[in-house]
Amino acid sequence: MRNAAARSNLLVPEVREVMDIRQASDYLGISPDTLYKYASEGFVPAFKLGNRWRFKRSRLDEWMDRQSDLQAAGAELDPQQKKPVKPAM
Repeated sequence: MRNAAARSNLLVPEVREVMDIRQASDYLGISPDTLYKYASEGFVPAFKLGNRWRFKRSRLDEWMDRQSDLQAAGAELDPQQKKPVKPAM
């Protein structure tokens, strides 16, 4: 029984509060390159630790909630843009 529990932990990636770009891109379901671009533009909430981007899961969740609320409220989007106009706060 103990080995089965240990194996199941290998199948489910651990979601930490502070994630690197790879972990955060997996969490959001986008490519690391896209997330790097969004972080550099200030579109998603992120911070640099040294020269590497880091992402707090709780801030990403809040940001996704706000983005979802904007979409539900009918926030205007430029049809030529693929992402909402407002940057992360």
